[in-house]
Amino acid sequence: MNDQSPLRRQVLYDSRSPLVRIIAFFGDKALNWLSGLGSATMLVWETWSLAFRRPFQLRLLVHQLFLIGVNSIPVVLVSGIFTGMVLATQGYHQLKQISAEGTLGQFVGVSVVKELGPMVTAFVLAGRIGASITAELGTMKVTEQIDALEVMATNPVKYLVVPRFLACAIMLPILTLFAIVCGIAGGYLASISLFDMNGLFFLKLVQDTLFIDSIVISLVKASAFGMAIASIGCYKGFTISSAGGAEGVGKSTTGAAVTSLITILALDAFLNHLLYTIWGLQ
Repeated sequence: MNDQSPLRRQVLYDSRSPLVRIIAFFGDKALNWLSGLGSATMLVWETWSLAFRRPFQLRLLVHQLFLIGVNSIPVVLVSGIFTGMVLATQGYHQLKQISAEGTLGQFVGVSVVKELGPMVTAFVLAGRIGASITAELGTMKVTEQIDALEVMATNPVKYLVVPRFLACAIMLPILTLFAIVCGIAGGYLASISLFDMNGLFFLKLVQDTLFIDSIVISLVKASAFGMAIASIGCYKGFTISSAGGAEGVGKSTTGAAVTSLITILALDAFLNHLLYTIWGLQ
């Protein structure tokens, strides 16, 4: 029994210890997650450092602003309108139980401006733009176009990541303003057409809830969400293995969308605590 090799003893030990296998499995997952988080953080840091370094590549930035912002306006408008209508419908029936349906305008205004406006916009852009960025960069990685950029002494992060990162950070707050206006309009339409409420009174209550702090909170959240979406999309695209092929691009695209949604929720919780509790905004 004592002449068994160390490898043989290790195999027997692992086979008799389910707890060891469980710990090893979760430890391996945790190490991979921490390694990925560190690589993504380094990519974001490099992006920030290169964003303010010449050449600024305004042509690429304007192109990404058009793709990310202008092409996303229709879906953001539609999403905002239906979000406001759903919020007004659900809010009316809930407020009616406590005889407070007259405050529906305040309920819609606060919810759309502070939470649902930036959140819905970020969710839509995470599925549309985040996945698109990953698929585009992943295809370039698989077809070795990124390697070709390095051969030509062109920094791939400066050329590919920086314009997308800045475009998302700039266009998410702008699209959020469109979503807020459409959300309030959707709530207004639902309140006057479904519940026979006074439209002017509804708008007056919405106006009473619109503070500068509320708009600042919404724009700060939207900009943070935009940077997160671009960073995750670019990181997922850059880390695709060249041997993965089309299957690897598909998996990374799906992973980018899911990771972006989870990150948006985590950022929202963190920013709510930071802006409301620590900075005292209202």
